[in-house]
Amino acid sequence: MLVVKAAGAEIRQEWCDHFAGLLPDLAARSFDAPDIRDEEVTYALVWEPDPGWLARFPKLRAIFSLGAGVEHITADPTWPRHVPLVRMGSEETGQRMGEYVAWACLSLLRDARDFALAQAERRWDYKVGDATAQDVQVGIMGMGRLGGAAVPMLRGLGFPVAGWSRSPKVVEGAICFAGPEELDAFLAETRILVCLLPATPETERIVDAALLAKLPRGAAVVNAGRGSNLVTADLIAALDSGHLSGAVLDVFDREPLPAENPLWSHPKVTVTPHVASIARRRERARFVAGAIRDFEAGRPLPNLYHPDRGY
Repeated sequence: MLVVKAAGAEIRQEWCDHFAGLLPDLAARSFDAPDIRDEEVTYALVWEPDPGWLARFPKLRAIFSLGAGVEHITADPTWPRHVPLVRMGSEETGQRMGEYVAWACLSLLRDARDFALAQAERRWDYKVGDATAQDVQVGIMGMGRLGGAAVPMLRGLGFPVAGWSRSPKVVEGAICFAGPEELDAFLAETRILVCLLPATPETERIVDAALLAKLPRGAAVVNAGRGSNLVTADLIAALDSGHLSGAVLDVFDREPLPAENPLWSHPKVTVTPHVASIARRRERARFVAGAIRDFEAGRPLPNLYHPDRGY
């Protein structure tokens, strides 16, 4: 049996309907269904489960996160660490992230925020930028599957692309940097910094005043990784000083972003509500169903969370 813990009864039923078509031999149930017996549950697909809830199931074989992040699960001190934890990873997740990063970089390149503000005021503000994509190097922090998916899309638009990661990577179409010793060289040529890092102790608040100061004057920032990666006050200060020209932000320390947060009204900031890489439910269900099918056949699970790495 697979139990689904998601917001909204209709949404949970949609998930169950998808699994009925994809895995007819596996019973899919909403977590609040009256016929669930804890000892019959073998798989769980969850978002923000209540503390202690996952520990109820003695025969749980794998836990699937509804999103790419798993902090909403690992924050529970009782989550069963002996059970494999799988991060969402459908092909569409990479496609969506690549689209978002490409859109964000084009928006920053072509001053989309300025035009949006001018339209709201019915102001004909004629403005043509000095650069094309070919003049603006995009630097991606976090060259995993999602970062890799963004590279060919950016290259197709003409952007030169560099990547930085904890350990050395080879990604076609990108100049790759790795480790703390190569971070400064990576930042020095980055005109649009894209942060796609996971949430780990090492990446918490990594995009701070010191790091931003190493970007060329007039650079911009895209954060679609984790809200904890970015020091918001330092970003605002760099925008207000003119060191940074703009930012597109999809993730935040607190979500939903409170109405009083200054990011909402900042003239150089575009805010999106954590939507960068959210694939359609049927595609995510297809990923989970395929993973369960492979696992039952003795093949390894994909996108496993490694507690020692933090992602």
